[in-house]
Amino acid sequence: MLDHVKHVILVLSGKGGVGKSTVSTQLALTLKENGFKVGLLDVDLCGPSVPYLLNLEGKDVHQSSEGWVPIYTDSSKSLAVMSIGFLLKNRNDAVIWRGPKKTAMIRQFMTDVHWEDLDYLIIDTPPGTSDEHITVMECMREVKCDGAIIVTTPQEVALEDVRKEVTFCRKTNIPIIGIVENMSGFVCPNCRECTNIFSSGGGQSLAELIKAPLLGTLPIDPRVGVLAGTGKAVISEIPDCTTSTVFKEIVEKITK
Repeated sequence: MLDHVKHVILVLSGKGGVGKSTVSTQLALTLKENGFKVGLLDVDLCGPSVPYLLNLEGKDVHQSSEGWVPIYTDSSKSLAVMSIGFLLKNRNDAVIWRGPKKTAMIRQFMTDVHWEDLDYLIIDTPPGTSDEHITVMECMREVKCDGAIIVTTPQEVALEDVRKEVTFCRKTNIPIIGIVENMSGFVCPNCRECTNIFSSGGGQSLAELIKAPLLGTLPIDPRVGVLAGTGKAVISEIPDCTTSTVFKEIVEKITK
């Protein structure tokens, strides 16, 4: 089902809570706003937040003779989305499955979704280096993967976990496209000054250590936070903010 997908990009993180799904959705929306046909596959089975972030909760997926039909964000069909969240009755339902059932579901999502023609498929993966990651890699053996974008936060504890993700990528021969440092400071909604409430420079140090590009640093911006659950792209809603600039730069780097 990935035969008609030109580029596949994984979004990884070493731990939960770093904003990986937010980065995935805004990356997909930024690509869409730049005229590309995009797919977003949410294989984070235990925390499928993509339907909420894109304001698609309550949508039903169905199967056709060609496979699962993804949910489209609008009538242009330029952004297609698939997530286990669409198979749950509500966001409070827990996926209480053993490994084999999780593996089977990921294989279905990787092989049985009818994406049609896509320029980019963004795959939002679970945090860590679990069986789910290995299943994704096994399903992509016959597919050319552009590589992985690794999301971290500035704190040392997060960077330690991300180093494990880097090791995973290298052992499974996944190219590392670059590092995104999320939650890099807090932008005051009144004066627009950015304060490093955690620390700073962690993403840059990691990028230098592993010899990979630092794609950008994203601050905590309350104006951007308001967009969660609306399905709107930050580059169109708040074009003058740092987050918009960073996502534009990321898209320029991965599409050139």
